[in-house]
Amino acid sequence: MDAFQLTTFQKDILKEIGNIGAGNAATSLSMLLGQKIDMMVPSVEIADFNEVIELVGGPEQPIVGLMFQIEGEITGVMAIVVEIDEAEYLVQKLTHNDQFRLSEQTNGTELEIAMSALSEIGNILTGSYLTALSDFTGMNLQPSVPHLGIDMAGAIMTLGLLEVSQVTDYAIIIDTEIRQEEENHENIKGNFLFIPDPESFQKLFAKLGWN
Repeated sequence: MDAFQLTTFQKDILKEIGNIGAGNAATSLSMLLGQKIDMMVPSVEIADFNEVIELVGGPEQPIVGLMFQIEGEITGVMAIVVEIDEAEYLVQKLTHNDQFRLSEQTNGTELEIAMSALSEIGNILTGSYLTALSDFTGMNLQPSVPHLGIDMAGAIMTLGLLEVSQVTDYAIIIDTEIRQEEENHENIKGNFLFIPDPESFQKLFAKLGWN
């Protein structure tokens, strides 16, 4: 099946899986951040890698990217992409340090703490989504330890997806919004990129009854 032939119904199924995962992640993030968090998935799209880079702001957009290898009955890559200021805000909330800046950070210890905080958020989000997908399909799926990068989108996406891009051209893009109680900060927006290898695409479609 060509990824671009997915129907509206099929995208709605992937969106529903994403919303289930987002609901689970919101509960965990609420506990971690100490405030009520809501998450939603406004859209799910299929795109090739060039389109992916444009969707995250273009090749020169500074981003934070977390890459996970997916292991189990489906293999591939999952990535979480957020803009620098969004990542800074999450670190500020977790560390209770409103002055923290990723782009200006020179203290190695504080930077290490920030990386740890972002990795923990990534683990929560990825684990919640994969659990929802596992429950929906009955397949065993596990994420690897994340690889975190802070750079321009073109550099992170090219390096992080180099291996998988040699065997597949498409990614499932799951838009994600984090809503919080604070009124002085807009919703945090980011993207999940779920990139199964070609064989795993077929397994996923079969489990969802899309043959």
